[in-house]
Amino acid sequence: MRESRVTIKIPRPLYRRIGQVIEGSGFSSPTDFVVFVLRDLVGERGPAETPDEFTQEELRSIRRKLRNLGYLE
Repeated sequence: MRESRVTIKIPRPLYRRIGQVIEGSGFSSPTDFVVFVLRDLVGERGPAETPDEFTQEELRSIRRKLRNLGYLE
């Protein structure tokens, strides 16, 4: 039987920060928010495309989202 979900580990401070960011946003948990962001980042692209094929606007959007999540300064 194939599992429908897997575990991805992120730094605990980031998890706490996401919890603060989503307060009152409608997301029920940091996990739901992270899944939403990852689907937004990855789901827009077809499976055969590579990151080298992102447009400049897409790269700016990804950088902005990663900055908001604390991965970039």
